[in-house]
Amino acid sequence: MFTEYYLHLKALHIIFMVTWFAGLFYIVRLFIYMVEASEKKEPDKSILGKQLLLMARRLWYIITWPGMVLTTIFGILLIFANPDVMLGGWFHAKLTLIVLLILYHLSIERMIKKVSNPKFNISQNMSSQKLRMYNEVPTILLFTIVFIVVLKNTISLFFAITGVIGLGVLLMLGIKLYKKYRK
Repeated sequence: MFTEYYLHLKALHIIFMVTWFAGLFYIVRLFIYMVEASEKKEPDKSILGKQLLLMARRLWYIITWPGMVLTTIFGILLIFANPDVMLGGWFHAKLTLIVLLILYHLSIERMIKKVSNPKFNISQNMSSQKLRMYNEVPTILLFTIVFIVVLKNTISLFFAITGVIGLGVLLMLGIKLYKKYRK
């Protein structure tokens, strides 16, 4: 039934995946800005805090959540269009990483709920340094998922995972250097 629409479904899956990741990449950056705004003096602190929270909520509920849901729906439709895809080991690795990505997404949902509480003091509960590191999780997952899907074989998969681990190390070093540079 879906076979004749496979390429259309694939295009939509990719488009909404990009939307989902755009939200995941930016939402934690907004949390970092909230932490930095909470360290400012009034009235800047209140004005920036309210605006950043509004931006975070809009990003999360208008872009990121729909992106995740639609990515998932079109991914499932792709499986119906080509069920043989489930036979590949790479596909199981991809699904495992997607589960991790969804868990990451849900952890951000928890953060949104916390920062939405007016009694929550973001600077006492979150540091911009930890948030910067947490912000790299979707980058590492994206690189790994894309390499797995494109390469689809075990030897290439080994090199892809090794490369992604290397990328993770470089990102963490970059964050540490940035912290030193800012001081």
